[in-house]
Amino acid sequence: MKKLFLLAGAFVLSISLQGQMQTPAPSPFSKIEQKVGLTDVTVEYSRPSMKGRTIFGDLVPYDNLWRTGANARTKITFSDDIKFGGTDVKAGSYGLLTIPGMSSWDVILYTEANGGGTPGEWDDAKVAAKVSAQVNALPWDVETFTIVIGELTNTGASLGFFWEKSSVMVPFEVPTDALATQSIESVMAGPSGNEYFSAASYYLESGKDLEKAKGWIDKAVEMNENAFWMMRVQSLIYAKMGDTKGAIAAAKRSLEVAKKAGNDDYVRMNSASLKEWGAM
Repeated sequence: MKKLFLLAGAFVLSISLQGQMQTPAPSPFSKIEQKVGLTDVTVEYSRPSMKGRTIFGDLVPYDNLWRTGANARTKITFSDDIKFGGTDVKAGSYGLLTIPGMSSWDVILYTEANGGGTPGEWDDAKVAAKVSAQVNALPWDVETFTIVIGELTNTGASLGFFWEKSSVMVPFEVPTDALATQSIESVMAGPSGNEYFSAASYYLESGKDLEKAKGWIDKAVEMNENAFWMMRVQSLIYAKMGDTKGAIAAAKRSLEVAKKAGNDDYVRMNSASLKEWGAM
């Protein structure tokens, strides 16, 4: 019996140690996060090493589709619409696949971003972009497969692949000017009605400066003439400031617009307030 308990304990210890054991991955995972202009670009891939092997034309055959790394399919993500090698590409995640050749590579953005290795069944309709890029010879060996985002400018960068004695660069453009112009115009135009409404609501709920809250909610209502929910907050701010007449007028407008919109909750809330303020 004692031996049985000892064997059971050894078995449990063995399982516990196996669960805690950690060893380095042959092809470690890497994640690049780079801001290009105002656009976020992320690359996720695993990095195999040469380890004395011949890479291109052997380990990675020429003219065959490659996952562009090891383990799971390499993935690239753009936060905005871009131009990849001159091709328009929508914001989102893509499988980053390549077809290495002796003198050039085809670099492909594939809409099926997840999965292990290359797609089991190829679908041309899922090719978001396909760019041919020249192979440049390096005077030294790059031991570990490396992807970089380099040659950074405000309007673009290059996606680079380096391994063995080969380097390949693909340029891409980002919509910095459009994004910057939109941001500048938005800020220079001042707060939106929703921003005025949010600020006024916070001041009302927090018991802060009601004069400021009144100014903000009046601007919000002025900019959104059918926003019965804004008029509702306007009536509450007026009431809290002791302006019952103004509160009643705002509540009546909110009630009228809420009825037209078919919003029973606001009809009920405004009706209750109007009764409380002696208007119904």
